[in-house]
Amino acid sequence: MVFLLAACFQANAKVYLVSVGIADYPGTSSDLSLPVKDAKTITWLYSKNSNVEYKQLLDSRATKSNIIDAMTTLFAKAGRDDIVVLFFSGHGYPGGFSAYDGYLDYASIRKAMAKSRSRNKMIFADACFAGKLREGRPQHSQSSVNSAKKAQVMLFLSSRSDEVSREIPSMQNGFFTTYLQKGLRGNADANRDRTITAKELFDFVSEGVIKISNGKQHPVMWGKFPDNMPVMVW
Repeated sequence: MVFLLAACFQANAKVYLVSVGIADYPGTSSDLSLPVKDAKTITWLYSKNSNVEYKQLLDSRATKSNIIDAMTTLFAKAGRDDIVVLFFSGHGYPGGFSAYDGYLDYASIRKAMAKSRSRNKMIFADACFAGKLREGRPQHSQSSVNSAKKAQVMLFLSSRSDEVSREIPSMQNGFFTTYLQKGLRGNADANRDRTITAKELFDFVSEGVIKISNGKQHPVMWGKFPDNMPVMVW
């Protein structure tokens, strides 16, 4: 399926994607099975749009500095009506993501995204305790925090603050990414108008993840955006 991504129904909007997947953490006790496949799936999905520029960071390349550098460099290219997307699959903690070499807090992520002119900023995260992403204790100056708060990002997170994000090695992707990519490919288009809105995507992914996890995992979505914000047009 070939599709077009658009924001505010701008057919010429460009997409800027940073896709991160970490399955092989230092040592062996923290290793996961599917995050690299998750990131590759999302990269493939977005790359079907001929007007997309992306950076994919996997395992040892997904360090804190590499992730922030990729976001800062790539997202700075976006115009007002373009779309910027951060996808992360790996370990999470209350307050951020676990990069390959340590904690990447939410304030740092939002600070990088705030530098972009785009009005259409999204974070998709398949990580444990993702719902507590905004509750960290950033080690930044107050001016940096204030700048980060202006980012106006839509966050679609795989689990509530007290839940783990589940995966089964026999599957191609984790529970959340499985339904995220299905929804973005058109399955979430409830009214069949070829435009997938934020609410349609949330409803589809949430229902699927709750069902497959037997009620043990609940995706959450928050941020400053209308329910009918177009997430994908195809």
